[in-house]
Amino acid sequence: MKKSTTRAMLGVGALLLAITTLAGCSNGSDASTGSGGGDASKAKIGLLLPDSVTARYASADRPLFTAEVKKQCSGCSVIYANADGDASKQLQQAQSMLTQGVKVLVLDPFDGEAAASIVQQAKAKKVPVISYDRLIDSPDLSYYISFDNEKVGELQGQALVDALKAKDVPSGSGIIMVNGSPTDNNASQFKKGAHSVIDSSGYKVLAEYDTPGWDPAKAQDWAAGQISKLGADKITGVYAANDDTGGGVIAALKSAGVKTLPPVTGQDASLAGIQRILAGEQYMTVYKAFKPEASKAADLAIQFAKGKSPKGDTTVKTAKGDSVQSTLLEPVAVTTKNVESTVVKDGLYKVTQICTTQYASACDAAGVK
Repeated sequence: MKKSTTRAMLGVGALLLAITTLAGCSNGSDASTGSGGGDASKAKIGLLLPDSVTARYASADRPLFTAEVKKQCSGCSVIYANADGDASKQLQQAQSMLTQGVKVLVLDPFDGEAAASIVQQAKAKKVPVISYDRLIDSPDLSYYISFDNEKVGELQGQALVDALKAKDVPSGSGIIMVNGSPTDNNASQFKKGAHSVIDSSGYKVLAEYDTPGWDPAKAQDWAAGQISKLGADKITGVYAANDDTGGGVIAALKSAGVKTLPPVTGQDASLAGIQRILAGEQYMTVYKAFKPEASKAADLAIQFAKGKSPKGDTTVKTAKGDSVQSTLLEPVAVTTKNVESTVVKDGLYKVTQICTTQYASACDAAGVK
C-alpha cells in the first residue's frame, strides 16, 4: 500500500512538472512578440520605410539593411513595408507586423508626429522601436539613428553660397528654397541649418516652399509657378532639400527654356543626382553613407531582439523635449570634385552605373574612372 501511494505521488509530481514545463514553453512563445522572449536567432524584424518617391529607400536602405541582418543572424527574417507617403497606411503596416510577431520595429516615419501611435502600440507589446533616419516624436523610442541633420542643411546652404560667390553673383541676388516635407522632422532641421548660412550671406530668399511628401512633381509645379511669377533671370540659385526635389526644379527651369542653370543643391546622393552633378545641371548633393546607417540599424535591431538595451553615442531630443539614445553619422558634401572619392569609393555605385553612354564624357572630364 505504501509503495502504491508512493508511486501515485510520484506520478502526480511528474504530471505537475510536465504541466509547468508546457506552461513555460507557452509563455516563451507568446513573449516572442516582445523584446524579452522567444528565439532571437529566428527573430522577425520589421522594416517600415516612408515613401516610394525617394530613390534611396529601394536602391540602398532596404537591401543594405536586409543583407546586414542576414549576415549577423542567418535565421532572422525581415518583414518589409513601404507607406507610399501615407501615414495611415504606415500605421496599418506596423499593426500587421506586430500581429505577425516581430521582435523589433525599425521605423522611418512618413509623419513623425503620427508615428508616435505606432511606438505606443509597440510598447504595449514590449516591442522596441528604432527610429530610422527620421525622428519620431515619442518619449517611448528605444533608439534613433540618423545623421546630423542641421549639419546637412549647413552643408547645402554653404555650398550654394560658395557657388554663387564663385560665379560673382552680386549680393542681394535672389534664390528660391524648396524644402522637404512639412511632416518630416528632419526637413525642419535641414531648413534650419540652411537658413543659418543663407540668411547671413547677403543673398535674398525670394520664395520658399515645404514640399508635401517630398514629391518631386509638387516641387516642379511650385518652381514652375515661381519662374512665371518672378522671371527665370531673377532666380540666381536654388536650395533644394534633396536630389529628387532638385530634379523637379531643374525640370521646371529647362521647361522654361533656361539654358544656363543656376546652382542647385540636393541630398541623398541618388544616382540621378550624381549624374546631374557630373553633367553640370545640379551643383551638389549631400552624401549620407547609407551603408553604415543601415548596417548600424540592423545591428541595433538584433541587439534589441536579444533583449539588450544598447546605449547611443549621444542623445537627441524629440520635438516635445524627450531624450532618445542616438547615433548620428557625419554627412559629406559632394560636387564634381569628389564623386569618385565618396560614392564610388564606398561602393554605393559602380562607375559603370554612373558613367553610362550619356554621361561618359562628363565622367572623363571629372576623372571618374
